[in-house]
Amino acid sequence: MTNQKTNPKGLSSNEAKELQAKFGKNELTPQKKESFIKKVFHIISEPMFLLLIIAAVIYFILGEPRDGAIMLIFVIGIISIDVIQEWKTDKTLSALKDLSAPHVTVIRDDKEQLIDSRDLVPNDMMLIAEGVKIPADGYVVKANDLCVDESSLTGEALGVWKVTSEPSEPIETDYWKKDYCYAGTLVTQGNGIIQVNKIGVDTEYGKIGKNVAKAPESTTPLQSQTGKLVKLCAGIAAVLFAAVGAFTFFNIPDHSFGSRIVESILSGITLAMAMIPEEFPVILTVFLSMGAWRLAKKQSLVRKLPSVETLGAVSVLCVDKTGTITMNQMTVEDTWMQNGTHDHLCEIMGLACETDAYDPMEKAMLAYCETCSITEESLFDKNLVAEYSFTNEAKMMGHVWENNGTITVAAKGSPERILTICNLTPDEKKQVEKKLINFQNKDFVSLLSVRCR
Repeated sequence: MTNQKTNPKGLSSNEAKELQAKFGKNELTPQKKESFIKKVFHIISEPMFLLLIIAAVIYFILGEPRDGAIMLIFVIGIISIDVIQEWKTDKTLSALKDLSAPHVTVIRDDKEQLIDSRDLVPNDMMLIAEGVKIPADGYVVKANDLCVDESSLTGEALGVWKVTSEPSEPIETDYWKKDYCYAGTLVTQGNGIIQVNKIGVDTEYGKIGKNVAKAPESTTPLQSQTGKLVKLCAGIAAVLFAAVGAFTFFNIPDHSFGSRIVESILSGITLAMAMIPEEFPVILTVFLSMGAWRLAKKQSLVRKLPSVETLGAVSVLCVDKTGTITMNQMTVEDTWMQNGTHDHLCEIMGLACETDAYDPMEKAMLAYCETCSITEESLFDKNLVAEYSFTNEAKMMGHVWENNGTITVAAKGSPERILTICNLTPDEKKQVEKKLINFQNKDFVSLLSVRCR
């Protein structure tokens, strides 16, 4: 779908209803929740739990109800631990889903309307602005200095500057397009109008969720090893049962044939039970639960207890650094002033930022101001006279503030462009350029301030 069919008035209410009836709601396919009985059955099907249940049944058969009851209490306790752990994780994941943007502004019936993002349909005209989490995929119909953070999909920390979609232009070969916006990404600057192209599971975000849901579940190393252990114990127990049963049968010739059979079976079962490590599943589950609890304290969720052991068995971990082993946040590490004071630098730096910052660099700058005891309230208590938005051509932005009759112009942007509006001597300019080169050779974000006359 392209914007060749773009209707500036947007869809009508009737058209939206027809399209929703055809394409459905703009939501990911909800994952089917396992019933409590199914979860319990899944846990009991583990070899170690089957071992406990068999042991309990045998104890009841042997006339030892107390030992059998203890085994069943262990089984119930372990099932409770597993179910509670999964319930807590599912509850947290459900809360995370609720954090997504629930509403979006669209053009319908030739006017702007705020609707539930689930009611978006293809061809809807979606209005996005700074701070909006985009709820559907679509073509860029209009862009005013529109910059989008796509790190949730691509892993790239830098924002992507969007351009309008032109049908006459050649089709882009890159998978991630600059004239296209994606669900799950965040608008960090500017605003625009997006013509919805895909919704729900058809979006790039939805495809990821669908593939994750279809991913096959394989047994963990722990489950494989415990399965082997159970088979080994069962084999040894069977051999001992046969050997002891045969030895007992021939060792009591004075008993009747029926009594010899019963005594042989009971003797074989008793010794076989001594070979079964009934406590092993209990200890294993308790230790895995402790591991899950410690991970939860580190803000890591564990849905299945065996995954705790699997994580510990990992020798090589391949991850995308952005937002995974990093926080996807910028930090000011160093500053330099050609003249003036450090507090003055921080004040000008803060005044150059948006009052509602969504850009990672602006967030880092305002956070640095906070460390210098310069709060946002003290920065933005002045009268904003004019604002010059960032553009790809100018490579800088600025704010004009008035406070008690004093006009302050604060600008930030590309050093090369900022220098063009500064009245510096050749020597001062060389000093600044030399400092820029030093900063560029470092691996952290730094701030540089020069005096503009």
